[in-house]
Amino acid sequence: MTTDISVSHPALTTLSEEESAFRDAVAAFAEQEVRPRVQEMERAARIDPTLIPALFELGLMGIEVPDSYGGAAGSLMMVTLAVEEISRIDASAAIMVDVQNTLVNYPIARYGTDAQRETFLPRLTSRTIGAYALSEAGSGSDAFGLATRAEKQGDGSWSITGRKLWITNGAEAGIFIVFANANPSAGYKGITAFLIERDMPGFTVGKKEDKLGIRASSTTELLFDGCHVPAANVLGEAGQGYKIAIETLNEGRIGIGAQMLGIARGALETTIEYVKERKQFSTRLADFQAIQFQLAQAATELEAARLLVYNAARLKDGGHPFTREAAMAKLFASQVCERITSLCVELHGGYGYTKDYPVEKFYRDAKIGTIYEGTSNMQLQTIAKLLLK
Repeated sequence: MTTDISVSHPALTTLSEEESAFRDAVAAFAEQEVRPRVQEMERAARIDPTLIPALFELGLMGIEVPDSYGGAAGSLMMVTLAVEEISRIDASAAIMVDVQNTLVNYPIARYGTDAQRETFLPRLTSRTIGAYALSEAGSGSDAFGLATRAEKQGDGSWSITGRKLWITNGAEAGIFIVFANANPSAGYKGITAFLIERDMPGFTVGKKEDKLGIRASSTTELLFDGCHVPAANVLGEAGQGYKIAIETLNEGRIGIGAQMLGIARGALETTIEYVKERKQFSTRLADFQAIQFQLAQAATELEAARLLVYNAARLKDGGHPFTREAAMAKLFASQVCERITSLCVELHGGYGYTKDYPVEKFYRDAKIGTIYEGTSNMQLQTIAKLLLK
C-alpha cells in the first residue's frame, strides 16, 4: 500500500538511524509474515502457532532485555515502534509482543534476582511466551482488591489459591507473573508477585474468552488450587507486589498507546486508498471537501497522539518521571483510535460494516484500548492526582 509518508510513518527527525532501521525491519516483517495470516487468525480466534517462532527469531520478544540474557538490549522506544508497526497490520499479534516486553520481561529484569533473570529471561527471549496475571472477577479497576491468596508453608514455599480473569497470552504462555495477597490484614501492602510455570501442580489455565476484538489474542482465566510455588519464585520481596504492579503498568500503558496508534494508522491508510477509488455522483469521495476535512482532522489527531506516546517512551528511556505522560498517552491515543476507526467505517459506507473490508476489524480492535491496562477513567484519575499533588 502506498500512502503519504506523513500518515504511514512519523517524521524521520524524531528517530535515530538505528530506530528508523529497526522500525522499517518490523514493518517489512509485519507485511510479509503477519498480513497473510490475519484473516485466518481472526477466523480461528488464535495466533497462528507458526508465527510465534518468527517473532522470537526477529528478536521482538526481548527488545529491552540485555544481550547477556539473549535480548536485543534495546529501548522502550523500540518496543513502541514495534508494537505500532505490527498493530497497523494486526493488533492481536502486536499485543503478544507488547505484553512480553512491557509486562513480563521488564519486571523480571528490574526486580528479579540474578538467579531468576538467568532462569527466565533466556527462555522469554528465545522460545517461551509470558503472561501477567493481576485482574480478578472482583478487581478490575480496583486492581489491588485481590481475592487470590498466597500462604507461606513451613519449608518457605508458598501455596496459592484463587482465580484470575482476562489474562492476555494465557493460552500460549509458559511463564506467568501472578499477584496474590500474602498478608490480607495488611491490605495492598500484602500483595506479592510470584513467577509461576505452567506445569506447576495446582495450576491450570481455564476458559478462553470469546471477545469482540483482538480475537486472535488469547484472553483466559487462570485457576490456582493450592498451587505450590518455591520460595525462590517470589519476584522482588513479599509485600512488594503493589509497587511492582504499578511500575510495570506505567510502562505497559505506553505500549497500549502504541497499539492504538497502529490500529488507527491501519484504518486511516486503508480509508485513504478507498476514498481515492470510490465514486459517488460521478466524483471520487476524495474530491469532496467534507471528506477531505474529516481525514485532515483524523491525521492531525493521530499525529498528536503519536507525539504523546513517543514522548512518554523517551522520558522512560531517559530515566525521567513518566507516569503522568504515560497515562496521557494511553488516554488520548485510545480516544483518537476510537474516533478514527469509527470515521473510517462511516467513510466506507455499507461496505465498512461488512467483514469484506478491514476497517470493521480495526473498529472492533480499537475498543479494548479504553479498557485494559487501566480504563480511561483510571487514566484521568492518575493524571488529576499528579496535577493536584
